[in-house]
Amino acid sequence: MDTKELEFAVFCIENIAEHLGLTGDEIYRLLTEKSDILDNYIIPCWDTLHTQGKEYILNDIVGLMKEKGLI
Repeated sequence: MDTKELEFAVFCIENIAEHLGLTGDEIYRLLTEKSDILDNYIIPCWDTLHTQGKEYILNDIVGLMKEKGLI
């Protein structure tokens, strides 16, 4: 993971946490320990995702979390 990917991952985690009223640690666990969303979606797709607006990114990832039964 390079610096840009890391910064994007942190952006996603912190904004999802704020959106859902959870901590960054809780979201990180949901995206890594309870699922593979961080490693198999957010990081590999960051080059496309980061060109989208914040609301699109949040809705996309939160929707995926709902599909996987995480929230």
